[in-house]
Amino acid sequence: MMRQRVAVAGISIAGLVVVAISSVGQKAVAATKTPEPAPAVVLLDTMESELHRAMDSLGNNATDATQQPKPYFLSYAVSDSDSIGMSAQFGAINGSRENHRRIADVQVRIGAAAEDNTHGDHRNSALTTIPLPLTNDTEAISRTLWFATNRGYGKALDGYLKVKTEQQVRAKEEDASADFSAEAPAKEILPPSPALVVDTNAWQTRIRDLSGIFKQYPDVFFNNVTLEASTETDYFVSSEGAKVATPSHVARLVIVARTRAADGMDLFRAETFEADEVAHLPDQKTLADKTVAMAKNLVALREAPVTEPFNGPAILSGRASAVFFHEVLGHRLEGQRQRGDDEGQTFTKLLGKQILPPFLSVSDDPTLAEFNGTPLSGHYSFDDEGQPARRVDLIKDGILDTFLMSRLPIASFSTSNGHGRAEIGHMPTGRQGNLIVTSSKTVSDTELREMLKAEAKKQGKPYGLYFEDISSGFAVTTRRSPQAFQVIPLVVYRVYVDGRPDELVRGVSIVGTPQAALNRILATDNKQDIFNGICGAESGSIPVSAVAPAMLVSEIETQRQAQGTARPPILPPPGADTTPANGKGGQ
Repeated sequence: MMRQRVAVAGISIAGLVVVAISSVGQKAVAATKTPEPAPAVVLLDTMESELHRAMDSLGNNATDATQQPKPYFLSYAVSDSDSIGMSAQFGAINGSRENHRRIADVQVRIGAAAEDNTHGDHRNSALTTIPLPLTNDTEAISRTLWFATNRGYGKALDGYLKVKTEQQVRAKEEDASADFSAEAPAKEILPPSPALVVDTNAWQTRIRDLSGIFKQYPDVFFNNVTLEASTETDYFVSSEGAKVATPSHVARLVIVARTRAADGMDLFRAETFEADEVAHLPDQKTLADKTVAMAKNLVALREAPVTEPFNGPAILSGRASAVFFHEVLGHRLEGQRQRGDDEGQTFTKLLGKQILPPFLSVSDDPTLAEFNGTPLSGHYSFDDEGQPARRVDLIKDGILDTFLMSRLPIASFSTSNGHGRAEIGHMPTGRQGNLIVTSSKTVSDTELREMLKAEAKKQGKPYGLYFEDISSGFAVTTRRSPQAFQVIPLVVYRVYVDGRPDELVRGVSIVGTPQAALNRILATDNKQDIFNGICGAESGSIPVSAVAPAMLVSEIETQRQAQGTARPPILPPPGADTTPANGKGGQ
């Protein structure tokens, strides 16, 4: 199975459902007022009351003929969110939307923790997802949860019967761990997330101005500037006694632009800016400077030479290094990857052994809301199974210590460490939050570049590579496929050993296998950089962060990207005859 994180996925926030509320020409109000947050007491009390009623009733009315089992676990998880989105292209608003939603995930488990209806390939049989009424109508909410619980019980019963049947005919499993861990129920009601207020007129003007910058670059045939802001309160109750309410709020601005080289290769750049609210996003000058730099870089990339396949030394910038660790290492340290006959289990048998150079350590700490003043997307207080978020030291001085655990046990670990995460409508699994890489062998940026040149010269290479920015990547973790990874850089330079200026190149992707790549790290620089993004896997798309220093590797393998066959736009854009001939605009 392919695990993919999408670096430009800030364009589509995970789980965000939006509807149009006004035409482009409609005058917007100065401040958009969203519906008042639902009082926690109404929604939580209704959830708790209906859950206990269901637990008391299900399975108790069975006759000897039906022999319907009673669930041993039931939980309700509700996401109550307000969101606002708007987008602009070439200086004009092309989308404006607002949404309020309540979605409930009902989880029903039949059997016992040692073996239940979620076993093996039937994990999703526990989950039923349904929209809830938007008003604080106790009767309407109760009836909706009742309907979903009945439907969920039927799914769970069918799944459990299939599990019991399959167990009679299949060979012994490699990992006979239980299907659900025993955990202490958490009880904490945090204040609801604050109401969402966005100055619509001001932000429409700002994103129009940013997207309009691209009109001065005729070779940029597509651009989009998107603002998404949301405020959400998540509620969780379970038959074990858990009762949790946690707030979250985020604002994200994403700038994307595309061009095409004469040989047909598509090229794009993306910049994502994130904060806890729109007022804390960067000022307009910072955003405009980034936009101009992106446009100029795309113009340069069109003329850059296509790189040939390469196997040699390279530096990954801190941002690129963060994505690299997320893809190459982070996914393989998720708990569920260590069990199941289809999983490659790259590091399952390496507990207590060295998998990284001894100067590197890796932790995952979702309790951190920011790092050096920058907000972290992977922050949360409780995971999606109602467990408190915890810092987990995964690798200490290069030695593997543990995995990221949900309530799905594995042979080595039987309890959660607060990393059971999911997008609404998906079953939680062990996922990354804020993956943080630290190093005890650091040098300055200048020294790291000199080390790169020295290593390239030692290997008889005319240059090493410098990866400045990476857009996306994926990691294959199933045993039926090669245990490999691929990441797609956006900005790559050749760093020549003879002192020539760095040369921008295009058309390269990084490929390899994890154990080989991770053991070729020679040194890091002395500052850490941050990447915020959206990660997609079997439990849906969730916000994540990765923090890492730039690193020098002795050997990295690259291959050429797909070339493409389409020509650049034949018809020049409107007004191209008044644009400077060099396409660099007037910014």
